Amino acid sequence: MTGPEHLAVVAAGLGAGVLTSTVGVASLISFPVLIALGIPPVVANASNTVGLLPGALSGSFGYRRELREVPRPHTIAVVLTCAIGAIGGAALLLALPAEVFAAAAPWLILFTCLIVGVQPWISTWLRSRHEQPAGERTRMSPATTFFAALTGVYGGYFGAGAGVMMMAVLGLGLDLELRIVNALKTLALLAANLVASVIFVFVADLNLTAAALLAAGSVVGGYVGSHIGRRLPSGLLRALIVLAGITAAVLMLR
Repeated sequence: MTGPEHLAVVAAGLGAGVLTSTVGVASLISFPVLIALGIPPVVANASNTVGLLPGALSGSFGYRRELREVPRPHTIAVVLTCAIGAIGGAALLLALPAEVFAAAAPWLILFTCLIVGVQPWISTWLRSRHEQPAGERTRMSPATTFFAALTGVYGGYFGAGAGVMMMAVLGLGLDLELRIVNALKTLALLAANLVASVIFVFVADLNLTAAALLAAGSVVGGYVGSHIGRRLPSGLLRALIVLAGITAAVLMLR
């Protein structure tokens, strides 16, 4: 890669880190950039997962106060469920022919755009539920466990939009405050990314330069993302993400 391309990947990591702390669709920025630089889709996806891990780590660190309010057995259950699912997703990415992921990626991006577009309605629904007095559902039911594991599979396979999905799964399945659900979601996806990254480091083909540049940008973006998110109108940010995602998907389908 040339110097300007290096800067583009760092900027993509920075933007992805910001999105991790805002709408939770980091890969919608970073993955298309790697594809545009000519990196094969499967290599780009694996490198993207590894490169965005520091951003997920800094985001989870920011929620440490909320996580202390959750009983440790419940936190462990959520993390393990998502991590085990991610093993399946990473295995699918590596086992299936590269052509399968290349064909699926544009549609996964479009699906993520749909998730981002309806996120305000999901958030409103969850908020209305959590304005009710807290119930007793603090443990994972079989249905919640299944859908959390399924979200982990998606996170290990592709990941864009997994944060919104996990927020909905945990918000609908557990009677916890929304801020705590958000903290659990962030930690669960960190676990999924960590598991997938370990697998990719040992088994997958990686573009280490791209992963390192993404990591440098994402760790900063994850830290400053919350500050930017407070100042930038959420509607404008969401519209820009959806527009960028649709554009990337259309270009990949050509």
